[in-house]
Amino acid sequence: MSASAMTEMVKESRMGAIGSLNTTRQVRQIDLRDFQNRKAQIADALWDASIDVGFFQLVNHGIPLQRIREAFAMSERFFGLPNAVKAQYPHSKADNVGWENMAQIRPSVGTPDQKESYQITLPRMTHLWPTETELPNFKKDMVAFEGMCWQVATQVLSCFAMKLGFEEDFFTKAHDPQLPDYQSTLRLLHYYALTPEQLNTMGLWRGGAHTDFDCLTLLFQRPEQGGLEVCPGKDMAEQSWTPVPPIEEVITCNIGDMLMRWSDDVLPSNFHRVRNPQAGEHMGERYSIAFFAQANRNAVIQGPQNKYPPMTAGDYLKQRVMANFKAPK
Repeated sequence: MSASAMTEMVKESRMGAIGSLNTTRQVRQIDLRDFQNRKAQIADALWDASIDVGFFQLVNHGIPLQRIREAFAMSERFFGLPNAVKAQYPHSKADNVGWENMAQIRPSVGTPDQKESYQITLPRMTHLWPTETELPNFKKDMVAFEGMCWQVATQVLSCFAMKLGFEEDFFTKAHDPQLPDYQSTLRLLHYYALTPEQLNTMGLWRGGAHTDFDCLTLLFQRPEQGGLEVCPGKDMAEQSWTPVPPIEEVITCNIGDMLMRWSDDVLPSNFHRVRNPQAGEHMGERYSIAFFAQANRNAVIQGPQNKYPPMTAGDYLKQRVMANFKAPK
């Protein structure tokens, strides 16, 4: 494992405490309406939110609410399949695709996240799609939704490219879905329902504190299925956490480690976690969908100030995935 990856793992390993709650920190909402005509203004707003908290929410982003609801409905049908069926499409560490069940272990807590997930990375999905008999229209709908997410992500990344002094289409080219080394990922997540008895024995977290590996994450949440909390990297010593309420029509975004490296640490990646429900809160299943904008494998990560040596995005992502998933049994 490289020194930079080890540094990230060490940082995560220190983030397992409950910490304190900060309800005054603002997760800003950025309006993408009339994007082309307002791009300079939007870029300023995204930049300010990112260097401050590192999390922000997008409104008027162009993905219809009905399409988001349909994606969640399809995700729920996938996870409703018998485990024996889902196990035909197993997670691959090498390609970060397929279905895993409680296999992701966060260094912050040392125990598996209480969830199952299914990773879609389009060029590497051979033999990993459920059949039309098992789940009609799943592949078609997920490919279409992934494309919508890519469009929003590259709009946001084009703003960061401007602010970093790159060409506006720099990150769009680095995330080109037409190339065979494309590795952006759509991830469907299903956190298991909990009982009060389980809460007393399983610890505090459905998903332990971590940063994301990618450039930019788009997160979709369902109403009444909360638990997401964020902590800016600059506040990691205090472990001061802010809840992010689930609002289905907005997209919650965060900067990932890959973009932090690409920006020479100007844009900070940030810790987030999913805590267990508390008394009086929803204790049933929790579903979320995340799109990880991860630069193509052959893209070279090199910041404008050359703070770090060049490294391909493929090598970067591989070492992070290998460190975060246990081997299948």
